[in-house]
Amino acid sequence: MPDVSFTGLLAVAVIAAVAPLLLGLAPRLRVPSPVVEIVAGVLVGPSVLGWVDVDLPLAVLSVVGLAFLLFLAGLEIDLRRLRGPALRGAFVGYGVTLSLGIPLGLGAAAVGWTQSPLLVAIALSATSLGLVVPVLKDAGAAESDVGQAAIAAATVADFAAIVLLTLFFSTSDTTTGGTFALLAVFAGLVAVLAAGLTRAGRSMHLGEVLARLQDTTAEIRVRLAVVLLVGFVWLAERFGLEVILGAFLAGALVSLVDRDSTSHPHFRLKLEAVGYGLFVPVFFVTSGVRLDLAGLVEAPEALWRVPAFLLALLVARGIPALLETRGRPRPVGLALALLQATSLPFIVTATQIGVATGALTSVTAAALVCAGLLSVLLFPAAALAQLRTVPAAAAPA
Repeated sequence: MPDVSFTGLLAVAVIAAVAPLLLGLAPRLRVPSPVVEIVAGVLVGPSVLGWVDVDLPLAVLSVVGLAFLLFLAGLEIDLRRLRGPALRGAFVGYGVTLSLGIPLGLGAAAVGWTQSPLLVAIALSATSLGLVVPVLKDAGAAESDVGQAAIAAATVADFAAIVLLTLFFSTSDTTTGGTFALLAVFAGLVAVLAAGLTRAGRSMHLGEVLARLQDTTAEIRVRLAVVLLVGFVWLAERFGLEVILGAFLAGALVSLVDRDSTSHPHFRLKLEAVGYGLFVPVFFVTSGVRLDLAGLVEAPEALWRVPAFLLALLVARGIPALLETRGRPRPVGLALALLQATSLPFIVTATQIGVATGALTSVTAAALVCAGLLSVLLFPAAALAQLRTVPAAAAPA
């Protein structure tokens, strides 16, 4: 047995269990659990108490947690709803986001905060789909035309940001042109596999076998989903692409194939139990351990980067939402702007890649993550308050 220590993993497991428990004991404190997990990771990490370092078990489980997080994000995508005006508006909005984000990235480079304006622009361009959907459901607006527009915009932003990050900032040595060619081949393989899985899903005999094994100790649907996740991650790695792209596409493919869930209503709950119960919290806590908060605090001028990036996030994602909701009640536009500016998991992922490739310093990465934390703390609650003032926003489309 390899000589590894489980001290750090024990500390992370305790934090992962205590964080949601504390939030459950204080229901009025509407703070997403990942925020508490990252903050707790900062406290026990080298920046503050120095109790936990990222050793081999944490490093491995953190990578698996990142893959599972992107897999579950892809699982949120309903490709059948991505059509019509909502989809067109989402693409136009993302184009506006990039046109705003690049000047913001150039400004960050001009003051010496980054070596790559494009990475900053991409980091500012995503929206946390997993946070937007619950807020819209709480407001009863998820099925309205406004809610569908918000979900479409978040979906396009997440997918496009992951593709751009893979294309321009892969940790492999492949050139951008080579990465683009590999990405095209990879997309073709995914399309072929999607067609094959869709056709296999129509087999009555296979369906009977899956139904017989799905709720036994075999948990066959969960195991097949994990095979698909690991297979896509492996395939992306073999192609020299970022593993987050493979994980995200695996989730989207499961969502596409798993259209009729009446025969297996607990399938997605089981996947979420595996991901959010074990791997994803390890990723968030470990991200907090890695966060260079000490470097951010030791340089007072660096602290200004946090509100600056928070404002940049609101500009890059909020302005397209305001343009898209012209003619609607003002609270609806403000709510969608705040929701689209809510981003954390992708920022954490992008900054880790940025530090690994030398495009970002650890201090700038910490400032971006802190801005993402503030966006999750402030923007969804403010958006929910805005939506509650407009009952018409919750009317079904």
